Amino acid sequence: MNNPLDRLGPRPNLAVIREDVRAIEAYAVPSAVGFVKLDAMENPYSLPEGLQQQLGERLARLALNRYPLSDPRGFKERLGKAVGLPPGMQLMLGNGSDELIHLLILACARPGATVLAPAPSFVMYEMSARFDHCNYVGVPLKDNFTLDAEAMLKAIDQHRPAVVFIAYPNNPTGNLFDRSAIEAILRAAQGIVVLDEAYLPFAQDTWMPLLKRTPNLLILRTLSKMGLAGIRLGYLAADADWIEQFEKLRPPYNVNILTLAAADLMLENMSILDAQAASLRSERARLLGQLQATPGVRAFESAADFIVFRVSQADAVFVGLKQRGVLIKNVASTHPLLAGCLRVTVGTTAENDTFMKALRASLNIGQ
Repeated sequence: MNNPLDRLGPRPNLAVIREDVRAIEAYAVPSAVGFVKLDAMENPYSLPEGLQQQLGERLARLALNRYPLSDPRGFKERLGKAVGLPPGMQLMLGNGSDELIHLLILACARPGATVLAPAPSFVMYEMSARFDHCNYVGVPLKDNFTLDAEAMLKAIDQHRPAVVFIAYPNNPTGNLFDRSAIEAILRAAQGIVVLDEAYLPFAQDTWMPLLKRTPNLLILRTLSKMGLAGIRLGYLAADADWIEQFEKLRPPYNVNILTLAAADLMLENMSILDAQAASLRSERARLLGQLQATPGVRAFESAADFIVFRVSQADAVFVGLKQRGVLIKNVASTHPLLAGCLRVTVGTTAENDTFMKALRASLNIGQ
């Protein structure tokens, strides 16, 4: 007897899906169950118990049967004040900065449009550009991961990109690019230049004050790295004329009321997140020193909440760390400049000590 749940018709006709979509793999997020999780640049600290209780009480009072505000102006005003938004500039909210990257590119995606960024850099710049049928140009960094200003300016002159993305500091290398080089790019670019400041709490270096006198500059940020990755909230700061155009593409209810309420509460308690970021900056310095003192390891300076380091057998070391219960990110195959490189998130003191012990064991270095 046939099972009533058996397929009643032919298999789906996947030919209706774009060929370039069928040819790629979905973005993979490995399971971290049972591991010391140091692979995703997350803040390792939870909220204090009292603040957790306040958050629960605030969320419990929300009308979940109603749509969120399409344009939560009051929240944006409070957020703008907290982040130092210059007068006359405006904010646009996104479901994480990933959504905002997509919407920025989509707004500029004329036939033949080009998106340009240093390489290696944040993977979503290229992915979103290709999804939106734009040309993508990655301009290689120098061997020491610094920005190749001459190559960037030459590429801008050749390709006339609609959008230039610069992560500041860069992911996955962790370094801040030279400001004079970025200023030259801002002068040369005819399109928009997006400075992605996702790691601002750890870099403490921003371009926000330059918005008002730099018409083609946009600032992109997220609350994820400062301890709120779970609520998925990003924001774009720019001249009101830019925001007016991008808002036309934003889904009307893209940021839910739980996210807005949680973020609003944290605006009242930013000192807690600031203190956590300060602790992580201190741990970053300690961890970097330990890595640089480890034979067989070349660790690079970082202004983010992660450190990239190079070893002779990256794949084997990565597997060795997993076998010892520590999950980091293997970036060795993502770009030729990253050959032999692994990336570790800065965790708590205990997590970092566990990582270093596992790393030494994986490198066959005695205590």
